[in-house]
Amino acid sequence: MRIIPAIDLIDGKCVRLTKGEYDSKKVYSDNPLDMAKNFEQHGFQRLHLVDLDGAKAGKVINLPVLESICSNTGLKVDFGGGIKTDEELEKVLSAGADQVTIGSLAVKDPVKVKEWIVRYGADKIILGADVKEQMIAVSGWLETSTLELFDFIDSYYAYGIRHVLCTDISKDGMLQGPAFSLYDDIMKNYPDLQLIASGGVSGIEDVRKLKAVGIPAVVIGKAIYEGRIDLKELASLND
Repeated sequence: MRIIPAIDLIDGKCVRLTKGEYDSKKVYSDNPLDMAKNFEQHGFQRLHLVDLDGAKAGKVINLPVLESICSNTGLKVDFGGGIKTDEELEKVLSAGADQVTIGSLAVKDPVKVKEWIVRYGADKIILGADVKEQMIAVSGWLETSTLELFDFIDSYYAYGIRHVLCTDISKDGMLQGPAFSLYDDIMKNYPDLQLIASGGVSGIEDVRKLKAVGIPAVVIGKAIYEGRIDLKELASLND
């Protein structure tokens, strides 16, 4: 299992939200680069970096943080939040992102996103599937679309997408355990999917359980920042 620490950004600071609600913001660090370096020193190879300002504004805001982390660490960074245009995608990749996570735009402009898949390759793009009661949420989780999860995945699976980051919004930041049944359903429908579970991890046992049932990867944020998981112990589970 790939274990991927998360850094969520607002105003260039490392924050976490609860259920995606911006009013619930809690700042954990003023220096995301130091946080990223700490993850790297513990042996993690990947980082999930989310521009929450960008997700809300509909354009990339925290590009300097991405540049700083990519220039000063060897982490493979997947970056998401606010990527809407060819120019922004190019800027993010030029800044050093290994992959981009595309969520809202994949709902609102599937033609463009499918063009990107053809141009850059499916391995460069992670499909962000943020779920609220089986429906896809967009715009930093501020809106719920009329698109059902499996229909959404189907439309991109046919285009070669195999990396899907799925977050159950009801679980995110709650520290009450991941959406095990949801991830199980996804893996049964798409056995070769490189599913990245996100949201709800409360401790090391949740990670062990996800690994035991064959979930390929997990993103972890709040449980790390709240001290519920020891990084050294977590790193020992990382493949």
